[in-house]
Amino acid sequence: MKIIPFLLIPYLLFTPWTNAQDATEKPFLHRLFTDNMVLQREIATPVWGWTKAGTRISVSLNGKEAKTKADANGKWIAKLPAQPAGGPYELKVSGQQEVTLVNVMLGDVWICSGQSNMEWSMRGTNNSKEEIAAANHPNIRLYTVAKKISLEPQEQVSGQWQVCSPQTIGGFSAVGFFFGRKLQKDLNVSIGLINSSWGGTICEAWASAEALNELDDFKPAIVRLKEMIAEQNDKKKTLEKKMQKWWMKNDPGSAKGAAWEKTETSTKDWKTMGLPKGWEQGGLGNFDGIVWFRKEVTIPEDWAGKDLTLGLGPIDDRDTTWFNGVEVGKMNIWNKARSYKVPGKVVKAGKNDIAIRVLDTGGGGGLYGQPEDLKLSVVGDKKSKPISLAGDWNYKDTTPLAKTSPAPKRAGSNPNYPSYLFNGMIAPLIPSAIKGAIWYQGESNASSGLQYRTLLPTMIKDWRTRFGVGEFPFYVVQLANFMRVEKQPTNPAWAHLREAQLMTALNDPNCGLAVIIDLGIANDIHPRNKQDVGLRLALSALGQAYGKDIVYSGPTYKTMKVEGNAIRLTFDHVGGGLVAKGAGELKGFAIAGADKTFVWADATIDGNEVVVSSKEIEKPTMVRYAWANNPVCNFYNKEGLPASPFRTDK
Repeated sequence: MKIIPFLLIPYLLFTPWTNAQDATEKPFLHRLFTDNMVLQREIATPVWGWTKAGTRISVSLNGKEAKTKADANGKWIAKLPAQPAGGPYELKVSGQQEVTLVNVMLGDVWICSGQSNMEWSMRGTNNSKEEIAAANHPNIRLYTVAKKISLEPQEQVSGQWQVCSPQTIGGFSAVGFFFGRKLQKDLNVSIGLINSSWGGTICEAWASAEALNELDDFKPAIVRLKEMIAEQNDKKKTLEKKMQKWWMKNDPGSAKGAAWEKTETSTKDWKTMGLPKGWEQGGLGNFDGIVWFRKEVTIPEDWAGKDLTLGLGPIDDRDTTWFNGVEVGKMNIWNKARSYKVPGKVVKAGKNDIAIRVLDTGGGGGLYGQPEDLKLSVVGDKKSKPISLAGDWNYKDTTPLAKTSPAPKRAGSNPNYPSYLFNGMIAPLIPSAIKGAIWYQGESNASSGLQYRTLLPTMIKDWRTRFGVGEFPFYVVQLANFMRVEKQPTNPAWAHLREAQLMTALNDPNCGLAVIIDLGIANDIHPRNKQDVGLRLALSALGQAYGKDIVYSGPTYKTMKVEGNAIRLTFDHVGGGLVAKGAGELKGFAIAGADKTFVWADATIDGNEVVVSSKEIEKPTMVRYAWANNPVCNFYNKEGLPASPFRTDK
């Protein structure tokens, strides 16, 4: 069985442009800060955004206030003083704008990151219908970071904190939720979960270029990265010019002298479509190509001259949007909501025009979000009721995709390049105050176990340094059992990757390991039992980060001693005692002599130790346990936590 196809599918289905921008300019308040969020308790909490240079900013929460001033680049950052868990509160930010966020909690914030098994949603887990229906947890809050690739660290992020409920949990990380559910129940504080994950991705994509440049294996890639940044900066304007020429050549509405974005453009011969709706359901059938949309909207007198926010929801695939003939935004990503600023100088009382040019290159097309996504609102004004844009729009299809020439493209849609995902999906979160992180990744690095021994600790150190909240807890999910069961002892790549994960946890006092060698599926790289994965992560956190007096780990190999024709093993984390799960004899142990030829061994529990031997090995020197891609093994402690795979030889 080949592993690669499983790993490639998640990112082949989703390939956004490198450095796609969320909006035309930086927001007054960073988009991580929204209603319903959780702020980290008991440490100083940074709040930040952008405004006019020199502007004084005040931030307040629960009677505590922090003041600051925007720097020469317009960026401001204020640190609220440490406060205990509690809420709900209002977070108020005052400066050039006034923003009030509601239903804000103080609790613990955890980043949930990795590849597809972390991204895996609640809809795909065991007992999904029952779990989703019961997921009414108002003190758990959810934030999903939009997938984004970037050559350089980004400051912007898009997303919205949501209260955990049956209506909001379905698409969220199942491992993240089950981890948070256990913490919230046991700690009785609000838990904020930030899901920043992407299926099929490599560990080095999640580390910064500066950190990777300290590792010899990655220095050539970082040199090339710097070259790509220079090339992109040189070619960016050229690409925009090429795209403009492409529009003029392939789209009648963009041709010289046409300019359908202008307010005087007649729509008498255009058809109407109720939006939001995929245009396949709106009368266009399976059309791929270019479609124009226009809508006339009436602006009240007291909105004239004010900056507006134009929300359009997600658009499949590429849009360019104008307000009264002035371009206000464009994006080329099929599943990200559009939110564009309309400058006040183009906003007038009475009739105003919105024009959108959409290019769909396959599959669904058009504005397909929810009715509440389509709206106009005054920037920073929560009192004025937004104007809904849902309903009938005029539309005109122009050129089918089959009749257009290939559109110019940026290179680099594959997320698997060193630092790409750190830049696009972790850097925008910095310098958030967080409690810690959980990590489920390794399948895409399984062929490089030795390299992973330094790569993962380097990434962890990098994150800790950049977030600036100390040596925060970091908990790793060890790879599950996977692929066919082998009849004889082997020395496979997945065992070495698991060992690298174990070594990372053992060598870092603030790192823990969730062993799931018993939860895998032979023919599927995605175990469906995410409940126990989340639970074991939470036990590690409760025992290590929160100091609870619990057994939070299965047996971990400690020492060995040769006793004649047997080897005696000792362990940490024996809990209430060692057991062979399911009764009967211990399974999964192999033994070898100096020639390292392993055979299956007899293993017996002797108090809190295990004695391993084989009639075939007279002078044993080493033991391995569960050292296979998909081992048959049953070594646990009485608390039901499995032992980590290990070997005594190195």
